[in-house]
Order: sequence, then C-alpha cells, then structure tokens
Amino acid sequence: MKKVKLIEVRSELGAGTRGASMGIDALRVACWDKGCDYFKRFNAISVPDLNYTLFEKDVFPNAHRIDSILTVQKNISSTVAQTIDLGMFPLVLSGDHSNAHGTIAGIKSAYPDKTLGVIWIDAHADIHSPYTSPSGNVHGMPLAMALNIDNLDRQINDPEPETVFFWNSLKKVGFDGPKLKPEHLVYMVVRDTEEPEDYLIQTLGIKNFTYAELLTKGVEQVAQEALERLKACDIIYVSFDVDSLDSKFSKGTGTPVEIGMTVEEAKDLCFHLLQDERVVCYEMTEINPTLDTENTMAENAFDILEAATEAILHREAKSKIIH
Repeated sequence: MKKVKLIEVRSELGAGTRGASMGIDALRVACWDKGCDYFKRFNAISVPDLNYTLFEKDVFPNAHRIDSILTVQKNISSTVAQTIDLGMFPLVLSGDHSNAHGTIAGIKSAYPDKTLGVIWIDAHADIHSPYTSPSGNVHGMPLAMALNIDNLDRQINDPEPETVFFWNSLKKVGFDGPKLKPEHLVYMVVRDTEEPEDYLIQTLGIKNFTYAELLTKGVEQVAQEALERLKACDIIYVSFDVDSLDSKFSKGTGTPVEIGMTVEEAKDLCFHLLQDERVVCYEMTEINPTLDTENTMAENAFDILEAATEAILHREAKSKIIH
C-alpha cells in the first residue's frame, strides 16, 4: 500500500497578494482546533522557499520574481519525483498555484513515458504567459508552462530577454517539451478568465465543467465524465485551488470568486476523483489566512483535505486486497 507523503511548499512568490505562505500552518491550526491527528499520521517534507526575496526589488514586470520561482520549482520537481520513486503518494500543500507546475514537472520526471492527465479545480484558468498576463503574477501561468504555450496570437506584453530566458527554462523543468496535451486538461468550475485565456480554451478545445453543469448533473456524474475524458491518460494529477469554492466559503484566499462550490460539493468532488487508481498526486493551494480573521478558509480546506486523503487511503486499501 502506498504511503501518503505530505510535501509542504510555502512559496508564495507567484501570488499577487501576500500571505499564502502561511496557508499550511493555518491548515495545521485548523487540524489542531478540530482535535485531529492528521499531521501526526503522515511524514512531511518541506521544500525550501525563497519568500525572503519578496523584500527585494522585483525586476521582472511581466513575470514577477520568475528567477526565484525557477529555483523553487526545480526543488518541488525533484522532491515530487523522489517521493514517487520511493513508491509513495505525494500530497502537496502549497502556498500559491504557480507551484503546481513544479509538481507536474516532478510527476513527468518520474513518469517520462506515461501520458499525463490534469484535473484543475479552480476559479481561474491559470493559462497565461509573460506575453499575455495583465498582472505579471506567475500563479496565473502554471498551465501554460506545462502545456509549453506562449499564446503569441494574443500577445499584449513584450517581456525582456531575461524574462523570456527564465520562462523558457521553467517550461523545461523536469521534462523538456509539453508535459501534457490540451485534450488531457480538464477544468472544474473555472469562471474568472481573461480574453487570451478564453481564446486558448476555445481554440484548444479544453473542457470546463461549469458550476451550473455540476449543479445539473451532480458531483458524482461530473467526476465520472471528467475521468472518462481522460481515458487515454495513464496517470492523473488533481490540483485543488481553494478559490474553486464560492466566495462565501473562500474569504481566506487571494482571489475569491462568487458562484462556486460549497465545501460539501468540493469534498465529494475530490473524493470521487481520487477513487481513480490513475491519480498519482493531489495538491491543495492558495489558502491565505491573513485575509481571514477566523481561519474559516483553512478549516473548510482541512475538511476537504481529510476527505481527499481518505479517498486515497480507501483506494489504496482496496487495491491491496485485489492484489
């Protein structure tokens, strides 16, 4: 049976709002308040972050702090790959969503010949590049890195050569070339996008299960359809951004968006998706307790994390009986 290994990534270099580096500790507080032993049950490893560089001048307007982000992502990638090579299940708790590309890089590095599918549960599409991003925040770019896409058709920025150098280096972390194909990316409840992203989603035919669809069909059916869309994939990575929740439940995150999931729906969704034996990694990200006086976000997120972990363990126990 695969053991779950917690990989803690406190980097918030890709976020526009400060504070997501404290998200993991907020989860620990939520766990403690609940009287739960979750963080005692699993070994955790912490990936070095370079958050101290946030106090230094940023010289990359189209991709803030991309030089430090490259270093962090190389570390994430090697930690995730190593965890998989040791036969363990990497469960990543991370500061901001730019880190997810490091996770994807690690999965591809461990499984270079396998076809990867990604289920991205998020209010945002995160498919910008330094050429298209209106903010320059790298947490809006991880999927463009993974897909190896610049989207020059919708270029609005002219990044400096140095930015382009780091951007191209990031795309090569863990695996040189596209780490997944557009048809192997499935969005869940994405609802806050910019025109360059809409253009890509449409031209590449990326499926987004909207919240309306989730309500009509029910969580279980949407989970089944998402997994069915990835039937050509050997392995799957599920990435959960807490802003996929409705803004009523997700005050403690940098970019809350209304008309999203309830905590119960998110728990169900993660549970159903993680029953699939092809899921090799799960990530939870963007909890920012500084925006949240009661630690509600982390408490909600911790409930979802518990449900997700239960699903992984349940599945592993089942496969052990079969084998």
